[in-house]
Amino acid sequence: MNSLLTNPAEFAALVQRFFTKRLLQQKNASPRTIAAYRDTFRMLLCYAEREIGRPPTKLALIDFDVRLILKFLAYLESERHNTVRTRNARLATIRAFAHYVALQCPEALLLTQQIQAIPMKRFEKPMLSFLSREEMQALLEAPDKQTWCGCRDHILLTLLYNTGARVSELIGIRVADVELTVSPSVRLHGKGRKQRTVPLWKETATKIRHWLVFANLKPEQALVPTRQGLPMTRSNVAERIALAANQCPQLQGRCVTPHTLRHTTAMHLLQAGVDITIIALWLGHESPVTTHGYIEADLSMKERALAAIALPPEIGQVRYHPSDNLLKFLESL
Repeated sequence: MNSLLTNPAEFAALVQRFFTKRLLQQKNASPRTIAAYRDTFRMLLCYAEREIGRPPTKLALIDFDVRLILKFLAYLESERHNTVRTRNARLATIRAFAHYVALQCPEALLLTQQIQAIPMKRFEKPMLSFLSREEMQALLEAPDKQTWCGCRDHILLTLLYNTGARVSELIGIRVADVELTVSPSVRLHGKGRKQRTVPLWKETATKIRHWLVFANLKPEQALVPTRQGLPMTRSNVAERIALAANQCPQLQGRCVTPHTLRHTTAMHLLQAGVDITIIALWLGHESPVTTHGYIEADLSMKERALAAIALPPEIGQVRYHPSDNLLKFLESL
């Protein structure tokens, strides 16, 4: 059998070239993409070690067949309790590597074709969850602003609501990204190295000015740091939002996440009459088609549309008659 398939050193070299040459040099992938691909390979190698009984340094390309990949995907859902969306993202990484291997090692073509043939799982898309204006106001008032963490959390919640930022965009904001002079705004570093500038409400700008003085933050520091001055993590942000939500009686039993606040911003803009294309730019959507989901989720807009129609349109009842013998035959079936 070809040594490219059975030699562990060849497999390790393939993985390294996939990251250094394919992703970094040829595709110029962003650090977040590299990190996501890296995490998938870490989990896959650890799972392969558990299944096959050999450390990653002893694994060869032939070990990563379609059977192992399918078992790994099942493991993600059953043991790690990943969602179908996450499972599909991991599979996309493995497929990308299989495509690269097929180009580099024609001997592995059958193995890679079988992996690339693994389908993405379909899943139900849940209705968007968002907060009412009263619920959002209660959430903003929940943190104890007499403490350092409470002030930081209030700024965090205010920024998320004002900007509709993704959590990754929020934790990436530096003090230097905020403009508080003539036209208050904040520069967000979005997905795929895209940047956008979002205006700040006067109240938000005033709160940020007070926060910068209170926390004594430098331009290169994160705007919402930890007590040690480091950028917060995704889990930090999620925990602080959940803590604030638990203090609101009207939000008891609700799962409030950073993305819930992003949906809330979009819905409140939509309900205020802001054009959907402006909302798409505000949220950093690739296309306004993505933003149409908020229209589907707004029940009050549907109710107003229904109320605008006094009576259903009158449609005359016309009986259909088949025009020839073939249609009569089909109708009789």
